[in-house]
Amino acid sequence: MSALDKKITLHGRGKTAWLLGLAGLLPFGLTLGVAFLGPMVWQVNAVYGFLYYSAVILSFLGGVHWGAVIQRTDHERHPGDIRRLLIAMLPSLVAWPALMLNLVTGLWVLMIGFVLIWAYDLSREGRLGWPAWYLLLRSVLTVGVVLAHIGMITRLGDSAW
Repeated sequence: MSALDKKITLHGRGKTAWLLGLAGLLPFGLTLGVAFLGPMVWQVNAVYGFLYYSAVILSFLGGVHWGAVIQRTDHERHPGDIRRLLIAMLPSLVAWPALMLNLVTGLWVLMIGFVLIWAYDLSREGRLGWPAWYLLLRSVLTVGVVLAHIGMITRLGDSAW
């Protein structure tokens, strides 16, 4: 077993997190599918469902960083803790107003929000305290979410680009 294999070996929590994370992509895929293939009345609901779910998930990603700071058992202040807590607030503060924009703009804002919080996750400060498998999971999920957003933006037509 190579060093990389040892580094990203999954145990109970890691396997569960991967399963739940991948399952979290299902609402994106289902609403995207209905937006393309469903009856017209369902298509409208699917597009809004996609937008709302996207905002919820982006907000959740901020909560992950909030939890990373407050769950430490050493109770020590680490460099960057205050910044990390402030950054943890940003996804919610991006997602909420995105719901008040027109659909296409809201989807673009949310997609960019996913990319930015992922970039922070990969930064030295953002990856602090995570097991190696988590960063791989976040990368896989972010690619899936961004592709789904591109699909929905495409569904909404040429004016989206």
